[in-house]
Amino acid sequence: MVEPEERPSVAGQRLGAPESMGISTLEPGQRPPTMPPGRQISIRVQMLDDTQEVFEVSQRAPGKVLFDLVCAHMNLIEGDYFGLEFQDQRKMTVWLDLLKPILKQIRRPKNTILRFVVKFFPPDHTQLLEELTRYLFALQIKHDLACGRLTCNESSAALLVAHIVQSEIGDFDEVQCKQHLLNNKYIPEQDTLMDKIIEYHRKHVGQTPAESDYQLLEIARRLEMYGVRLHPAKDREGTKLSLAVAHSGVLVFQGHTKINAFNWSKVRKLSFKRKRFLIKLRPDLNSNCQDTLEFMMGSRDCCKVFWKICVEYHAFFRLFEEPKPKPKPVLFTRGSSFRFSGRTQRQVIDYVKDSEFKKVPFERKHSKIQSNSGLSPFPPRLCAEGQGERNASASGQQADSPIGHTQVTVENPALQRYTGSLTSQTNGCRNGTHDEADARLKPSPSKTQAEHLSTGPVSKSPQHNESPSAGRVMVNGQKQSLSIGQSPDGRQPSPLTSPLLTDAGFIRTDDEDEVRRKRFPTDKAYFIAKELLTTERTYLKDLEVITVSFQKSIGKDEAMPDSLRNLIFANFEPVYKFHETFLKEVEQRLAQWEGRSNAHIKGDYQRVGDVMLKNIQGLKLLTAHLQKHSEALLELERTCRSSRKLEGLCRDFELQKVCYLPLNIFFLRPLHRLMHYKQILERLCKHYPPTHDDFRDSRAALADISEMVVQLHGTLIKMENFQKLLELKKDLIGIDNLAIPGREFIRLGCLSKLSGKGLQQRMFFLFNDVLMYSSRGMTASNQFKVHGQLPLYGMTIRESEDEWGVPHSFTLFGQRQSVVVAASSASEMEKWVEDIKMAIELADKCNGPSAEILSSSFTDNKSPEESSADQESEDDLSASRTSLERQTPHRGNTTVHVCWHRSTSVSMVDFSVALENQLSGNLLRKFKNSNGWQKLWVVFTNFSLFFYKTHQDEYPLASLPLLGYSITIPSESENIHKDYVFKLHFKSHVYYFRSESEYAFERWMEVIRSATCSSSHIRSLSRKEPHAY
Repeated sequence: MVEPEERPSVAGQRLGAPESMGISTLEPGQRPPTMPPGRQISIRVQMLDDTQEVFEVSQRAPGKVLFDLVCAHMNLIEGDYFGLEFQDQRKMTVWLDLLKPILKQIRRPKNTILRFVVKFFPPDHTQLLEELTRYLFALQIKHDLACGRLTCNESSAALLVAHIVQSEIGDFDEVQCKQHLLNNKYIPEQDTLMDKIIEYHRKHVGQTPAESDYQLLEIARRLEMYGVRLHPAKDREGTKLSLAVAHSGVLVFQGHTKINAFNWSKVRKLSFKRKRFLIKLRPDLNSNCQDTLEFMMGSRDCCKVFWKICVEYHAFFRLFEEPKPKPKPVLFTRGSSFRFSGRTQRQVIDYVKDSEFKKVPFERKHSKIQSNSGLSPFPPRLCAEGQGERNASASGQQADSPIGHTQVTVENPALQRYTGSLTSQTNGCRNGTHDEADARLKPSPSKTQAEHLSTGPVSKSPQHNESPSAGRVMVNGQKQSLSIGQSPDGRQPSPLTSPLLTDAGFIRTDDEDEVRRKRFPTDKAYFIAKELLTTERTYLKDLEVITVSFQKSIGKDEAMPDSLRNLIFANFEPVYKFHETFLKEVEQRLAQWEGRSNAHIKGDYQRVGDVMLKNIQGLKLLTAHLQKHSEALLELERTCRSSRKLEGLCRDFELQKVCYLPLNIFFLRPLHRLMHYKQILERLCKHYPPTHDDFRDSRAALADISEMVVQLHGTLIKMENFQKLLELKKDLIGIDNLAIPGREFIRLGCLSKLSGKGLQQRMFFLFNDVLMYSSRGMTASNQFKVHGQLPLYGMTIRESEDEWGVPHSFTLFGQRQSVVVAASSASEMEKWVEDIKMAIELADKCNGPSAEILSSSFTDNKSPEESSADQESEDDLSASRTSLERQTPHRGNTTVHVCWHRSTSVSMVDFSVALENQLSGNLLRKFKNSNGWQKLWVVFTNFSLFFYKTHQDEYPLASLPLLGYSITIPSESENIHKDYVFKLHFKSHVYYFRSESEYAFERWMEVIRSATCSSSHIRSLSRKEPHAY
């Protein structure tokens, strides 16, 4: 054997693992893990395609070394979803422990066959980012169907088999399909379902194997027995049951019927004592279920095996990173030292998204569609997208190659975001020989514009230069000479083995970004116009929420009167159609400005003021429709109060992903958009000299939009206040009518209230007539229960830090009671004191408190919910929002909840500024511990960043509330050697974002600061005037 070459280390190491233990998953060209010294032993592993491979490992090697070799053998990136299982000396099926030496687990390795199988089943197959991973999952589903482990009804079973047959033999041919089903048995009762399978297979014409895998997993994941491995047990009464573990928690089955489920959020502790398996639950005031559940299993070993897999499932799906090992006790040990080893699902997803891997062709053993050569002659797919983006190539691309004509097919466009690699078909490959191939991709005309916008220079694919008869291959880190199509031991290799590549996986360089950046104009006016384009795209999507999604959701339901239906949609649809045309004109102008057409040769298109002037004059004709939007919001609220059915329809619509903000905010979007136009035109006029060709049109457009803003400003102020009262009404219980005439919202936030039990966290809501305080209840919706209302009429305020010895505290003296509260910081205290004093002055100018407030209870009503309410940490908040299974139907990331968890406050002025300072555009995001940058479409509004894959997406992938965050520029010590990067951080949460230009960088810094720093209170007095509805 030849010693392996020394290669530089690249990304791919299992997080938190010692370097000497190797890497978990290897991209092509990466060195296999270092082998510990000692005698070599041979271990057989059965793959999911039923082939067996032999691996040579040291007798001292831990299980992780063998597992990494298996993943490297297949070039499997997402190997963390899989595991190695075997039968121990007690004939029990157990998982190979990655931290323990192999020989301590497998007594007789020569007589043991390990099986490489799926270990962790995610709830959503779209979380599997690699086509090879989905193919392996499909093989697992196929195996589970055949052995009867995955049970389902006849229709589902026939549909699953039809997708398997489609992936193996291709498009429907009746004779071939029947013969294939006679020769292969996929389900126990296949003969009785033959006609139904053929009927379903007939409908899958044109479906590629990758699409068939996707559809197979889509159906399988909805089945109750998907990914379930039953462990026999009995309850206290001796009833025979089975226990299982899934991504969501511990499941209880009777036969193949699920009778109970214990979500991870409800489980406090899992343990076992001899044969007894114990589940300790968190206390629940609304349930009569006992705190500790006990199940009897066959033996202590059975308990331990099930307990271990529960620990691993919980860590993999619920934790953000691998748990750290516990320190070893000096004298005595108590309990098991077992822990989960490896990356969590979140780390796997972030790692794959943030890294650029070469797409390596692989072969499907049972598929007759592709060549059966174990070594595909095709180079990996070109990496043609931007950093962090990997979309499929355009339809119709072809590659000319000396080995024959190669047709590159593309998967269903709806699946492009998931599949990510091309299905290759070849003719003319002789005797496994392949020469040097130079694949030249020819993009279709329809894709030229998209590539200009989102890609850098397309580099050629890596070339292969191998002899016709032999090649050199890495086996366990050693180079060997092999004949093409042979494995190291002379047998045919597994079809899952990757091709032999001599170059390392590459990552897109930043030079491509620089070249791309230099192609675009550098004039500031261009970037201002581009901001107009990006924000207009988001605005049009927001209008679609009302005109398309909400209208479709309501449908023809009689709960909404025809008068209200006409009032809403008849006044929104003309606005939507107008802005649809406006967006097309802006897109066309930007394309001409960037030189993506020959139009710039015929005239001067490097301006946008003329387009703005023309369309704002057209928008003035729609002023009557804009004025009706506020009337529509008022009428919708009035109708919802009288119709519970309509209220339920609106509430259900708000829970849809497309409604990423409270529904009422979308009714105010057209008025906020006028403010955006005004700000853009002000920046444009400030930039242009008076002699510029575009200055006159820009100034005229600014005058027109300013006139509209003045005309509608009073309506906007009233509607913003009314909308905020309606939003708070959904978060509060214990108060009947929050939106009473004349009430104005001023500030909400978290303060500590001094009581007999000490300082207790409370949410305070300040209005122009009353100060309310509440605590978060333990209801299903986590709403806040109002405990008291303090009328502001006649109230006085005094700082009392010295009196009570509590930092940042002050006392509120009301007519009937006094309250001592403390803020989290001096700045928070200053904001509250200033706003409360201003509110007291407004209340004193009125005629006194209303009868409704006087009739309210002023005592601090204690409840069992209040005294036992758990205080969640920031991590609890993040975990609950990113949980794989949403627990409550209530929107849990509202501003009130964020302020509660981050101990901060916001004022009505802050809300107005955050809504008026909306911004959209592409940003590159990087986490603190990640290596690469991920390109995302980002929208800032309502104190939050919303992340999309592209601007065409219907709903955001995730959101980041910014209250409490700080925005800074990275320091030298953080090694972020890029331009236009800003940093967001809160406690241990750190995110880096890169913008494409200096102008975009300054704008993102400006608008995010508006959400993280409170606005001046002077503006509050200038904006707010008492009003009634």
